[in-house]
Order: sequence, then structure tokens, then C-alpha cells
Amino acid sequence: MLYHLFKFLHDNYSIPGTGLFQYLSFRAALALITSLLIGMVFGGRWIRFLKKKQVGETVRDLGLEGQMEKQGTPTMGGLIILSSILIPALLFAKLDNVYILLMLFTTVWMGAIGFIDDYIKVFKKDKQGLRGKYKILGQVTLGLIVGLVMYFNKNVVIREKIQPSTDVVYNVNGQPSPSARFAIEDSHAAKTTIPFLKNNEFNYAVLLKWMGPGYKKWAFLVFIPIVILIITGVSNGANLTDGMDGLAAGTSAIIGATLGILAWVSGNIIFADYLNIMYLPNVGELFVYISAFVGATVGFMWFNTYPAQVFMGDTGSLSIGGIIAVFAIIIRKELLIPLLCGIFLIESLSVMLQVGYFKYSRRKYGEGRRILKMAPLHHHFQKLGYSEPKIVVRFLIVGITLAVMTVITLKIR
Repeated sequence: MLYHLFKFLHDNYSIPGTGLFQYLSFRAALALITSLLIGMVFGGRWIRFLKKKQVGETVRDLGLEGQMEKQGTPTMGGLIILSSILIPALLFAKLDNVYILLMLFTTVWMGAIGFIDDYIKVFKKDKQGLRGKYKILGQVTLGLIVGLVMYFNKNVVIREKIQPSTDVVYNVNGQPSPSARFAIEDSHAAKTTIPFLKNNEFNYAVLLKWMGPGYKKWAFLVFIPIVILIITGVSNGANLTDGMDGLAAGTSAIIGATLGILAWVSGNIIFADYLNIMYLPNVGELFVYISAFVGATVGFMWFNTYPAQVFMGDTGSLSIGGIIAVFAIIIRKELLIPLLCGIFLIESLSVMLQVGYFKYSRRKYGEGRRILKMAPLHHHFQKLGYSEPKIVVRFLIVGITLAVMTVITLKIR
């Protein structure tokens, strides 16, 4: 919004200072600061409102230390995160950018699903909330929409890498210019990035090569189900991670900052050329959005760190999971999710293994047995006697390590 206003003022009236909004880094910095301020300033007011309306968390007694002390803590704090993302993004991002529009839609869509779930839990006094099948339906629908846009929208393109020829253009330092290393025209392909491989671009259409000539036009039959699987898996993983004060928000902030780096280099022809990675025209604009996301999650932690004054609820956890998944898909780095979102992955696996082994042992031995003392994994460590703040900090350290490893995949091939 403000970008378009200041661009108009700059182009038509040349007002000093209005040209700053043409710089991506400037708008990203403003988005980050604004999201922090919204979360930290208005977050407190929202918490007081929730307390006044007695919108508190109902805690099941699972025998965890300090658990019942959280009874009545305001929930639905995810609305703080959503507003801290949406307002700066609407103010500072280019609203005619297809990637920005897709991220805004994802934020609202997943936020609505989470809000409905929290509303049923809090106001209808139904602890189960929105039934699982409806959550999955919402996630699948989002995945279908994202997949269709990413595959069929004419503005979603990549710039193919080409081999330098004898007539390449050289810059002042005698090196081939970046424009000489990429095709002049954009292409439309269902490609992604495979980490650790030298030729690290992978076309999903290859999986349908057995269909014979013309197989590439059917690539959406593979691409869209993969998109649905990723969005469903990551959003549920974030939801399972939201079980300790500051854990989901802190982990998401680390992931968001890493995705911001990947979006910056992927959308910048200089860095893409230097790192020999896929160049994605116009995707750099997402740096503004992800800056707002990082600011929102960090700002929320102001109130969510131990002991939490507010919980994000499904309004927040489902949203941040969906945002991370769609963002990674847009910048063609979705195959890095198992590494970057390792915390979400291990939390999800711990639940699946626990439930799976319990059912298996009950059939085989007549009684259910458990691998962990409790799932998800963070509760297992809590049962072992570790304090909640220590578990959260150690998980965040692991998250930072995974983020660094994700970034260096740009060079390790």
C-alpha cells in the first residue's frame, strides 16, 4: 500500500525521500520494526481483553510439573501474530506481486481454520475443537490452491541457467555478467532444488517420464499432491510443537529468518549467479513478508516466554506452519524442509512412533506399550525431570544449528 503510494509520489512529484521505498531492504526493515511494535505494544492490550472476556486455556492434567499453573492463561494469542504479519505486509510489500498475494491468502486461510478450532474449544467448551477431518480438508484445500497457482499462473516463473558462450557480455572486472549466465526469457516449470547435489535442479515431471512423449504437461499430477503433503505435514508439525512456552514461536522465528536469506539470494540475480542456484524473478519481494513474520514471532515471544502470559492456540500454530510450508514451496526450497524444520519433524515423528507402537504392542501383547514416556518429544524430556525453560532453550539451539546447516547447503554440493 505505502509502496505504491510513495512510488506514485516519487515518479510524479520527485519528493525527496520517497525513493527509499524502492529499496527492498528498507521496506523489509520497516516491516520488521512495525511487526515488532504491533506485537509488543498491542499484544498487551489484547491479552487484557482476553482476560476480561475469560478466554482462558483449559488444561488437561497430564502429570507434568507446573502444568496446572497454566490453567486459565489466555489463548487465541495467534491473532497477535496474524495482525503483526498482515498489517506490515499490506503496508510495505508490493500488492501486485503474485507471491505476496499467495502468502497473504495463506495467512488468512490458515488463521481462519485455527480461529474456528480455538473458538469451538473456548466458547463452545468442546475440548476437541474443530474435528480433525475438517482441519485436514482445510489444509488440503490450501495445498490444492497453492499448487494450482504455482503451476498454472503465468507470473510464477524461473530463469534457466545457460552455459556461457563466446559472445557473452563481460563486466568491468572481466567476468561474465550475471545476465549472461541466465536465459533472457523466463520459463514455467515444476522445478525445485535438491540439496547437496552439484546439478541441484529437479523437475517433478521426470517422475512421469514413463508416460512417454508429452509427459511434462502432466507434471501437476505429481507436483500438486506433493504441495498438499508438505503443507499438511508442516502445519501439523508446528501445531504439535506448540506445547511449551516460547517453543513454537522461537523455532518459527529461526526458520523464518533462514527462509528470508534463501528468498533474498534466490530473488537476486547477482547472488543466484554467484551461488549457482535457481534464479526466481520477483521472489525477492517475499523478503518483506518474511521480515514481518520474523518480527511477529519475536514480538509474540515478548509475552509467550516462560511463564507465558498468553498462548498462541491453533490460530497461531496452524498459521505459522502453513506459512512456512507455502513460503518454502514458493522459493523452490521445499526439499530442505526436513532439515530446516527438523524440530517440527522430530516432534511429529515422536507422536507417530508413540501411537503406532502403542497400537502394535496392544495387538501383539494384549497391552499398549510406549517408546517415550510421553509424546510429543518435549514432554518426554519434561517427564525425565528437565525444566521447561531448559528444554525450550536446548530445542532452540538445535533449531539454530539446523538453520545454519540449511544455509550452507547453498555451497555444499
